[in-house]
Amino acid sequence: MDELPALAPFQRRLDELGAQMAEPSFYANPRRAADVTREHQKLTQLVADHQAHDRLERELAETGALAKDPAADTAMRELAAAEMPELQRRQAALREAILLAMIPPDPTDSRNTVMEIRAGTGGDEASLFAAELFRLYSKYGDARGWKIQPMSSSTSERGGFKEVIFLVTGSDVYRQLKFESGVHRVQRVPVTEANGRIHTSTVTVAVLPEAEEVDVQIDPQDLEITVTRASGPGGQGVNTTDSAVQISHKPTGLIVTCADERSQLKNKAKAMTVLRSRLLQRRQDEERAKYAATRRSQIGSGDRSERIRTYNFPQNRLTDHRIGLTLYNLPQVMEGNIDAIIAALQKADYEEKLAALTGHTFAPAGRAVTDDD
Repeated sequence: MDELPALAPFQRRLDELGAQMAEPSFYANPRRAADVTREHQKLTQLVADHQAHDRLERELAETGALAKDPAADTAMRELAAAEMPELQRRQAALREAILLAMIPPDPTDSRNTVMEIRAGTGGDEASLFAAELFRLYSKYGDARGWKIQPMSSSTSERGGFKEVIFLVTGSDVYRQLKFESGVHRVQRVPVTEANGRIHTSTVTVAVLPEAEEVDVQIDPQDLEITVTRASGPGGQGVNTTDSAVQISHKPTGLIVTCADERSQLKNKAKAMTVLRSRLLQRRQDEERAKYAATRRSQIGSGDRSERIRTYNFPQNRLTDHRIGLTLYNLPQVMEGNIDAIIAALQKADYEEKLAALTGHTFAPAGRAVTDDD
């Protein structure tokens, strides 16, 4: 079995955290103290597991030597040989736990998430599929006990969404949804098609970890805020008050509009949440771009120009092109049953990060379906 990555960097970090925790002012910032304490506990367990793995490795070597020693008693050799499988199983389990703990965590995994779904090419059909994706993620969130909070939307004439933005709050939301970012392609016969021809349309999905004020500092002088009268459905109170808020961030040109609430203050707060999340995502994308000289995995890159998935209704087929995963249960998927897809993407991401630690590559999940399939 290959050697584990060196423990020394993790031991140094553990020592640094221990020194921080010994400072008299450590608990002055409860949030920072909680973060440091969690990391310290995780690294303490990692070091203990690594040491246990080393002991098991020595025990395996000794037991293996005894099992092959011609000078040893026959009963002792047989006992040693019988112990080997259990020792190997324990060693493999420890190795897996150690490697998983060595992978740097994504600090945004536990964040709430802002999702933006927009109709792409395909006109009314794209907007209808955007609405179906919103329903899919809503049902998936409901099943996990998450809260779905609409923030902004623009409907099409046929009842679909040209754009819908919503906040998802709950446990490990971004960890579960971050791989949904990208271009989703649908192939089916639209309700508007009289001759039964299959059309191809696209919808873009952006998944943004909710940014907090400490993550993104926004200078009020950089904002241009305008208030207008809300339009569209929503009741008399919405339509007769100047409650719609549009915020322009002058340095980046980002524009956010929110008109879902009757209260101007609530719409402004929602718009600021979306703006901060977009700015955080932009900053993270810029950081990732610094390392673009090496091959970047499509998983988690957040590049909306990538066609990540195809929903082929005539063939009852869903294909995730990043990992070559193909499933034939499209009706269930559209009801929010996407656990298998997310689990496969998380596994591929784990193996990609594991390869960076160990230098080994892993076989893809399956053959990627081409444009001609």
